[in-house]
Amino acid sequence: MIEQLALFPLSSFLLPRGKLKLRVFEPRYIRLVKEAMSNKRDFAIATLNPFVSQNHPDRILNQICKVKIEDFEALPDGLLGITLRGIGRYNITERWQEHDKLHVAQVTPQSDWQGDILPDDFAPLAASFARLLKDYPQLAELYPEPELQDTSWLAARWLELLPMQPALKISMAAVEPTVCLAQLQRWLEHNA
Repeated sequence: MIEQLALFPLSSFLLPRGKLKLRVFEPRYIRLVKEAMSNKRDFAIATLNPFVSQNHPDRILNQICKVKIEDFEALPDGLLGITLRGIGRYNITERWQEHDKLHVAQVTPQSDWQGDILPDDFAPLAASFARLLKDYPQLAELYPEPELQDTSWLAARWLELLPMQPALKISMAAVEPTVCLAQLQRWLEHNA
């Protein structure tokens, strides 16, 4: 099924069940939020390729994550704050810009990971993520009930947080969660 989504391009990477807090100030993104809240058009977080120029056609990577607004607030500086939750992975099939430079894409759905109980081999990854939640209250606020024993949840959260190239994250998200966790474990050991 082909669907149309507005795009919010960021350097962030998001997968289903992931959460993200944003400050919204550009008029085109305020319009995007208004349209989403009035059920006119859904939107997705699109990851930017940091290795190409701003006007390059590959600036926005093809895998995106459709989101829902979970909460919003007026921030102390007068800007709009929103909390997003990832709800589905999609691939861009065609992309264009509207009159105010808002990116819009025709997309096709991509299958999401199915979670399984975490194998004992990956208990260190769960323990490390639990420590991150303890050490970073802003992260813990996003995930008050972490699903540390769910392979897909844990793999996705690590992919969102680790400072690796976006193309590598996308390729790691294309394999099964346990394969991804094994790759993440090797990556963390190599980059420790």
